[in-house]
Amino acid sequence: MEIKAADVAKLRKMTGAGMMDCKNALVESNGDFERAQEIIREKGKLVAAKRADRETTEGSVIAITNEKKDRGILVCVGCETDFVAKNKEFLDLAMGIARKALEHYPGNLETLLNLPYKDGTIADAVTRQTGKSGEKHVVAFYSRLEAPYMGSYIHMNNKVATIVGFSKPIPAEAAKEIAMQITAMVPISVNRESCPQEIIEKELHIYREQIRMEGKPEEMVEKIALGKLNKFFKEYTLEDQIFVRDGKITVKEYLKTVDPNVKVTAFSRYSLND
Repeated sequence: MEIKAADVAKLRKMTGAGMMDCKNALVESNGDFERAQEIIREKGKLVAAKRADRETTEGSVIAITNEKKDRGILVCVGCETDFVAKNKEFLDLAMGIARKALEHYPGNLETLLNLPYKDGTIADAVTRQTGKSGEKHVVAFYSRLEAPYMGSYIHMNNKVATIVGFSKPIPAEAAKEIAMQITAMVPISVNRESCPQEIIEKELHIYREQIRMEGKPEEMVEKIALGKLNKFFKEYTLEDQIFVRDGKITVKEYLKTVDPNVKVTAFSRYSLND
């Protein structure tokens, strides 16, 4: 049967699939739109299954906040190549998933994947895009934060991004500065008090062993180890880090210039290179 260009365009609008995929699906289904959509979905699943073991080292990391600035989400949609990661359709999918996540604010990645999206779910849309591009697509990461005020930052062509919460509203530019600090300097906690105990114990164990191997007296081991731990806190806890924009004061000191009473409540950072 003859397939009209208008029908191909209609199916493409319904599914987001390529023109030739839509035409072939209409030919196979004898013009039955419902069956054609099913054919396109099945093709996406087949391609996804074939590429299931492929690594998704490229992609797009999206960090956005709501209008009230009291909620933020961080989403990474992964793919196989930088070429696809820069494709408009891929970027639109990543942003669409991020906006849907912000709208529904799901508690975990599994719930996010099952959210309604266009003519199916987010998981369906990811599978469909896999079939269309021929590359594996995956929602690789999702996190959410809620605070009296939220900031966000996306860097390096969507390769790394951060969301950060504050105890009270502050100027948007100051919130962005802190998000940029987290993105660049990769702290592991807000402050030394919130640093996971297992990390502290691991670092102390390493320091003690190093000090003993250097032949230091046993009575000096703990004191030297604690000194090294203090340097670790200055490098890896946000409040104790040197504020990179200034280079002289700490992040904690910078925040006091913004508002003496504001605190960072939490943050989430994700990088494709992690």
